[in-house]
Amino acid sequence: DDMSNWYVRRSRERFWAKDMPQDKINAYMTLYTALVTIAKTAAPMIPFMSESIYLNLVRNIDKSAPESIHLCDFPTVEEAWIDKELEAKMDEVLKIVVLGRAGRNTANIKNRQPIAKMYVKAEALPEFYTEIIEDELNVKEVVYTDDVRAFSSYSFKPQMKTLGPKYGKLLNAIRTALTTIDGNDAMDALNATGELKIMAGETEVSLSKDDVLIETKQMEGFETVSDNGITVVMDKNLTPELLEEGLMREAISKIQTMRKEAGFEVMDHICISVQDNDRIATLFADHKDEIQGEVLADEILFNAAEGYVKNWNLNGENVTLGVKKVN
Repeated sequence: DDMSNWYVRRSRERFWAKDMPQDKINAYMTLYTALVTIAKTAAPMIPFMSESIYLNLVRNIDKSAPESIHLCDFPTVEEAWIDKELEAKMDEVLKIVVLGRAGRNTANIKNRQPIAKMYVKAEALPEFYTEIIEDELNVKEVVYTDDVRAFSSYSFKPQMKTLGPKYGKLLNAIRTALTTIDGNDAMDALNATGELKIMAGETEVSLSKDDVLIETKQMEGFETVSDNGITVVMDKNLTPELLEEGLMREAISKIQTMRKEAGFEVMDHICISVQDNDRIATLFADHKDEIQGEVLADEILFNAAEGYVKNWNLNGENVTLGVKKVN
């Protein structure tokens, strides 16, 4: 899962780089080494599948290699290849990305829609890792902060099942007191000491987490998600510029889908046609270079629909798009 859904996906630009720079070679050799090593490690458990992978990846290009994966030595650990700091920081990146995705899902904002900022309460990561988070979550800026209390708060209500037997006559006073406390301060106290002390009338009472019902209140325009000591806050306020960029990313995605449905090869160059929506036509004209670069298009035709044609709804905008392979 780490290899296919993270390393391979995150390395696409390295794999598809022009010519054969050293970084591209490094990316392919890392993937090749990992695949061969995993196949050898898995050979005792999945003998036939691992044999097929080995014959394809190794014997196919190196006739001097052992005839079968089951004649190879079992892989040994290469201590020199282990980078514990890299692993720890990338693990932190993954945790933040998972929370960011959860925040986007809760806020119902597609990943193709860029957002301006994301605030992160965690150990600040170096720029290299931060840029990965920004790219993965389509965020313009990640801001590390020690305090995200301004973006959310907590409200407390008495838990009748536990407080009834302990403080029966004080329940109304406790309920009133809980409505007047600072939610963030109360949550800090509960997390730090395991108890919340309040005045119910003239009587001091001590409440545990089991004694209260806790609700999170989000600040308008922000989405807060927390887990494993990390908190991320997504800025849901979308400017016209961000919305336009999101619409462009949506259009690119649909063209890529059409390329696949039309049976084009990955490296085939195409011509795009746009029809029946002036706003989308203007969008394609304004972002011509970026769109053409992303989908390998040599030309964009307007007020036309040629080749493989399909009607789409792009974020509420109905449009007819066409893709045609360039000979």
